[in-house]
Amino acid sequence: MPVLLLAIEPSRLPEGVEERLRAAAPELELVVGRDRQAIADRAAEIEVVIGFPPRDLLASMPKLRWFQQWAAGADWLRGHPDLVAADFTLTSAVGIHAVQIGEHVMACLLALAREIPEAVRAQDEHRWRDFNQVTPFELYEKELLVLGVGAIGARVAELGHALGMRVTGVRRDPTRGVAGVARMLGPDALDEVLPDSDAVVVTVPLTNETRGMLDATRIGRMKGGAVLVNIGRGGTLDEVALAEALRQGRLRGAALDVFEREPLPPDDPLWDAPNLLITGHYAGATPRYGERAMALALDNLRRYVAGQPLRNVVDKRRGY
Repeated sequence: MPVLLLAIEPSRLPEGVEERLRAAAPELELVVGRDRQAIADRAAEIEVVIGFPPRDLLASMPKLRWFQQWAAGADWLRGHPDLVAADFTLTSAVGIHAVQIGEHVMACLLALAREIPEAVRAQDEHRWRDFNQVTPFELYEKELLVLGVGAIGARVAELGHALGMRVTGVRRDPTRGVAGVARMLGPDALDEVLPDSDAVVVTVPLTNETRGMLDATRIGRMKGGAVLVNIGRGGTLDEVALAEALRQGRLRGAALDVFEREPLPPDDPLWDAPNLLITGHYAGATPRYGERAMALALDNLRRYVAGQPLRNVVDKRRGY
């Protein structure tokens, strides 16, 4: 019997999930766990993988037809050209991150606007910062530029619009409008809109087209006093140029959840950049992650068994 591998530790599974998977695909034998040797022993029989298996073992599965990954980003394929060419469908968890990452982005923007990091430092030092020592700003009626208007970008736009911000979106196909976005533009318009944007939120995946999208030249074109938030991928912006812009005071602040190197090395200059909020790639964290990811996986499993189109199919050559 072909195998459905649920590559998740049993202790992390919601109650009743195994029964629902078996009911959705009774013709597949369900194997649960992430033990490397156990997966390798059954590799020749595995037809479907759900979760986060050791990626190097995927190439040893000759019968693999579909892999439902547990994350949204598929830039890991850049290091596995053999899997790009392999004959299996990859689907992602795109869409399940919009709520929590949208809230994370707004938390960062509001923290920078209201000088919360400085307030925390002052509290640690038992130092009073009063009305005359702060220079906060309002998000209301500011220009918000969202780079990448997928599910996450659309949620950021919705929340920004709700706070009274004027939202411009940049996406590969600008003909597809999104609620809350006043202007939708293509990537070729980025240089035009950067100088007028008070806040820039980067949500794009890392691809050949987006690598270095915000290079030193474009960071230099950003509006003086603007703030930047990146929750997409670290390779999309020049971290050295960003740190220099913060040190010179050309940008008011920034928040980074993703980095070129992760974990960020202890000696990286970004740690000491002024007005920079650093979070350890956890913008997508939520107690409901497993619930949402499993709901998507179950829906796709039913589609797979029925021969219907799967949701969130990744173009493996493009990486998204």
